Amino acid sequence: MIWLYLHFPHLLLDHIRRAREDSGALVIVDGSGQTVLQACPEARELGVQVGMRLKTAITLAPELAIVQADDQQQARILEGQARWLYRYAAHVVPRPPNGLLAEVGSLQRLYGGLPAVWQTVEQALDEHQLTAWSGLGHTPLAARLIARTGKGECNADRDHILRTLGQLPLQVAEFDERTCTRLQRLGLDRLQQVFDLPPAELARRLSPETLARVQKILGSRPDPQPDWQPPHQFRQQADFAREIEQTQGLLFPLQRILSDLEDDLCWRQQETDTLFLTLQHRHEEPTRLRIRTSGPEHRAEAFLNLIRLRLERHPLRAPVLSLQLSVKRFLGREAPTERDLLGETQDLNEAWHTLMSRLQARLGESALSQLAPQADHRPERAWSAASLARKHQPTETTGLPRRPLWLLQGPQPLTSPPQAWFAGPERISGGWWDGQRVLRDYYIAQLDSGQLAWVFRDTQGGWYIHGWFG
Repeated sequence: MIWLYLHFPHLLLDHIRRAREDSGALVIVDGSGQTVLQACPEARELGVQVGMRLKTAITLAPELAIVQADDQQQARILEGQARWLYRYAAHVVPRPPNGLLAEVGSLQRLYGGLPAVWQTVEQALDEHQLTAWSGLGHTPLAARLIARTGKGECNADRDHILRTLGQLPLQVAEFDERTCTRLQRLGLDRLQQVFDLPPAELARRLSPETLARVQKILGSRPDPQPDWQPPHQFRQQADFAREIEQTQGLLFPLQRILSDLEDDLCWRQQETDTLFLTLQHRHEEPTRLRIRTSGPEHRAEAFLNLIRLRLERHPLRAPVLSLQLSVKRFLGREAPTERDLLGETQDLNEAWHTLMSRLQARLGESALSQLAPQADHRPERAWSAASLARKHQPTETTGLPRRPLWLLQGPQPLTSPPQAWFAGPERISGGWWDGQRVLRDYYIAQLDSGQLAWVFRDTQGGWYIHGWFG
């Protein structure tokens, strides 16, 4: 087996920078807020260094943006990176706080060789704007140690990997402090010297745990890895170095998140009709918005337009510290529609759903209704208004009599009978069950004015008009 390990030295920093339109100086500080852990290139150009006291860094860069490290936040970000890597490799293992492990030996035939696998991952890292140190190894620990030195290369030869590992100093071999001190007292400073020790002597002088770790690095002891599966939902968060006060400032990070959502939906071959957007504020309760579409959707551009319209209706009541977009409902994707020679779709359903979704986002979900048939013979009671979200079974219209497009709110008497007849009579009798019985003979007729109307004669012989034909 061949393992690929990705070490993200600036995971939180890269995450924050993806959500920024500006390129000002930015640093990540520790939990106490005293020491710089990560610094962007703009900050380093001003003299800010990792390990520097925050007070000193602010002196060098007065406009410095500061973000405090959060272990839970970093774990969530790492899960997001594991999610896209899972599209390329079936066996992915997150290694908190800043590493990903993937088995890539089985992918060589699929991608056309190990260099193609390596290049595919490198391109994906560039697309996600991530800084990562990659390493290959015949064991998970070997790949991890090589990657964390920043000297990994696309070479899966076992002897080459062992030589690379043997040259590593003990300080980067990730032994615990006590074991490292005892090895140095024995005069050892390279990992190869530890490999050369007899196993029994290594266990006696140090510990069985140290021997087990060395054997896992070399591959002489099994090191099974857990099987990780991405959660069946989409959730991404954008954290801001400075509070966002205008809705326009939210569109840039949302565009990136929605692009990832589109890729995720395309990979799943699914769509969704519901997005949940949560805006976090410093001193206010979170703002929670539900964005609905009138039909299944997967395009990032369509989602962004709906969110823009929704935010126009709901101005920010407080500056935003972070935003989170989540999807919990996934729908099967319909077969692609036919396209003409210019690549334009010939199906009007997509345009219809887009229009309805925009109107709902602009006016509100309850502002639009659609007509639905009712099981009643009386024309004025044969329909009702229903929500767009409600699904109706299609009604079989074959053989039904012709009906006018414009039905009057109530029948109106005619002063004189029609002059010309085109269809009828059609007898409608009903309403006995609710005390509002009708007995009418309907006709399609032309009036003196020349208009085509839907008229009826009641049991008393009176003529009434009930609708107009276009």
